[in-house]
Amino acid sequence: MNSGPDNRSNPAVASWLRALERTAPIPREPLTTLPVVVQRVAAERGEAPALTSTEGALSFRALAAQANRYSGWALEQGVSGTDVVCLLMGNCPEYLAVWLGVTRVGATVALVNTNLTGDVLLHSLRIVAPKHVIVAAEFAEQVAAIRSRLAGAARFWVVGATAADLQPLEAELARQADEAPRPGSFSAPSIDTRALLIYTSGTTGLPKAAIVSHRRLMQWSHWFAGLLDTQPTDRMYNCLPLYHSVGGIVATGATLVAGGTVVLRRRFSASGFWRDVKGERCTLFQYIGELCRYLVNNPPSDDERGHELRIACGNGLRREVWDAFQGRFAIPRILEYYASTEGNFSLYNCEGEPGAIGRIPGFLAHRVPVAIIRHDVDTGEPRRDAAGFCERCAPDEPGEAIGQIQAHGKSGTGVFEGYADADATARKLLRNVFKAGDLWYRTGDLMRRDRRGFYYFVDRIGDTYRWKGENVSTAEVWSAIAGCRGVLEGAVYGVAVPGADGRAGMVALVATPEFDPAAFYGDVAARLPEYARPVFLRLLPALDMTGTFKPRKQELLREGFDPLLSRDPLYVADGGSGAYVPLDRALWTAIMGGRVRL
Repeated sequence: MNSGPDNRSNPAVASWLRALERTAPIPREPLTTLPVVVQRVAAERGEAPALTSTEGALSFRALAAQANRYSGWALEQGVSGTDVVCLLMGNCPEYLAVWLGVTRVGATVALVNTNLTGDVLLHSLRIVAPKHVIVAAEFAEQVAAIRSRLAGAARFWVVGATAADLQPLEAELARQADEAPRPGSFSAPSIDTRALLIYTSGTTGLPKAAIVSHRRLMQWSHWFAGLLDTQPTDRMYNCLPLYHSVGGIVATGATLVAGGTVVLRRRFSASGFWRDVKGERCTLFQYIGELCRYLVNNPPSDDERGHELRIACGNGLRREVWDAFQGRFAIPRILEYYASTEGNFSLYNCEGEPGAIGRIPGFLAHRVPVAIIRHDVDTGEPRRDAAGFCERCAPDEPGEAIGQIQAHGKSGTGVFEGYADADATARKLLRNVFKAGDLWYRTGDLMRRDRRGFYYFVDRIGDTYRWKGENVSTAEVWSAIAGCRGVLEGAVYGVAVPGADGRAGMVALVATPEFDPAAFYGDVAARLPEYARPVFLRLLPALDMTGTFKPRKQELLREGFDPLLSRDPLYVADGGSGAYVPLDRALWTAIMGGRVRL
């Protein structure tokens, strides 16, 4: 290998090479799935802790035994490779045992968001047509509320206290053997078999169920095990939801395949985080960017620098938070990456370049065909030239990131497995991109790539809007606003205004009691160009967030800036007074009638 940025002596390149080495055997062992690997590790690690939580713990031997009981239960119920078992359970060691055991014998497990209720929960179950639904007792009532509206003959089981007329599962499990089912008693799934259905967050629409094969579970777990160089001595702190690919697969899988311990928590606590990490002697931490911002904004703690963390790994850590997070808390290394549950490519920032979501080293460029193409904000579609083909963006020019689809990628790269909904799958496909007949996956994410090859996230398509002839990125606006005085949480979006070209910016904030809307106007003016400054401001008592700390915007978008639709305080930017002023019904009527110029 030539010397230079991809030299093996480079620590970043060493991470890439370890990842390649750990994933190389996967295609050669088509019947070795992640449940099989965990059983093998259990045979070696025995009573060593695999999963710990405040509610309990499972050693590797106990995890394997409990997973085997779920395998036996699934076989006894006649669950086949075409069947779906839904799982609705909070973060706990039992969670992993359920899906490892059920997927081991070929069925699919749908990891349902525990925050869902009513129609959205019903939708999430309907789109996967489950044969069985396993529910932790604490969520029994929200399932019982929609059970009668779910078509089909799904059987409902409860883990924990008997509730809501759901059938108890513990007695069924107690009759099952601790040992793995005999090979001849079931058809072992291959790595190309569907293993999980993991739902998108549904921030602006109903969730979609993304297909995840056994191959991808193996690829994700072993790839991150290589990047993080996980060892049996590692302890991963994981307060992210297990129903999500980051918390449920990356954090857990990368640690377990190396024989390490995953420290599970039900939820993130900014006030108790460092005390917990230090007390549990954690060496690894899986983050979502907003968690890091919460920690930076939290008051100093005596425990925040006495920890044993060696790597913080995750996505969404913005440039303006990166240095403060790493410096204040003495984090030796940050591994930022870009990925999505359904995506067909990922990016990794092994170099620790602040703000970048990754790059593709030269020796891997042939394996990861990624492009950034010009995007039309008004139509939401790629721009095409006179010949009908897409146009590549220049360095530092924002555009939509796309990945070439390889129907039979032997390494597992480039394959798009789609969603349970065929129509949703079709909407992600982009054809005839650079030549007739080629096929690419649309990420729906706007990115830019600098001249050194580093990628930077800009915004989600649909979140970007036009105002005064300029494209406005909600992500970039929020990055500026998040540092303003008194701001705790928020969501940025565009709202339609009669007679105006484009959409006016609006921000919904959760703020401290000392927050001053008038002073906020000055803070925003100092941080953003005029066209990007929010025209409207809404103050919320709380912000509805997904389990991965993304704001849900559906209701905010529907209500807009209409005082009759919102009981929250509303304001509008007033350039004359240099302040955000209260927006009442009379002023709203004047704006809607075109008598007030924005």
